[in-house]
Amino acid sequence: MSDVIARTERPAIALTIAGSEATGGAGAQADLKTFQELGVFGIVSLTCIVSFDPKDDWNHRFFPVPTEVIADQLEAVQKDYEGTLKTVKLGMQGSPEVIRTTAGALKSQEWDHVLLDPVLICKGQEAGHALDTDQALKAELLPLATFTTPNHFETEQLSGMTVKTVDDLIAAAKKIHEVSGAAVLAKGGMHLEGPDAVDVFVDGETVEVLSEPKIGTAGVSGAGCSLAAAVTAELAKGATPLEAARRAKAFVTAGIRQAVDGNTPFAALWQGGLRQG
Repeated sequence: MSDVIARTERPAIALTIAGSEATGGAGAQADLKTFQELGVFGIVSLTCIVSFDPKDDWNHRFFPVPTEVIADQLEAVQKDYEGTLKTVKLGMQGSPEVIRTTAGALKSQEWDHVLLDPVLICKGQEAGHALDTDQALKAELLPLATFTTPNHFETEQLSGMTVKTVDDLIAAAKKIHEVSGAAVLAKGGMHLEGPDAVDVFVDGETVEVLSEPKIGTAGVSGAGCSLAAAVTAELAKGATPLEAARRAKAFVTAGIRQAVDGNTPFAALWQGGLRQG
């Protein structure tokens, strides 16, 4: 009998509610690859389809999935894995209407872990375009989150603070935790001065700075999505929030070291980085 047929131990399960990114570098594609690499059975409900326009300096083209289609996807997933699906990652929602649809589905069951990666805009969009989405996300999804992973811009938006130093990042992460009650992994990344890419974990009891030397001088597509997905996968497998944050940092650092180059102005993170050292 083959190992596949004989297997009795079931893998952990995690759902990502996120957008498709056509080149495979970020979004739901990055989430599913991360889940698979970390031994978690991944499920996706798509909120939007994003593609780059090579004829327009690789700017984003954005197509929202109708909310009734999103609701249908979530209904199918939740009924199929009723009683076993306890972990979800929230990626790009794209609009207040989608946020309300997602929030309604989340409230229909109990969750062990709700990880909010508070994606407000696609790279290249004006920040002002995210105002309504920002407000809806704070009102509808942040209160449901048990863990959140804002990047530098999102940390400033959610905390209402300016972040220029590691101390600023710690203070902002503490503020977001106070507002939400969620564990926070605030990503400084390439945006803080100094030789290291710094993230900060805060959960009300622990403050830990996660630091690795910067790799290159530009951001890598999919780094934020993959970090949040790695935290999600580790939580689904039973890790504590701090353990999940530490493992996710190592996962992403290895993936950045072996980023995949294409013709876009930025490379894409390789989710198999830990396998290849």
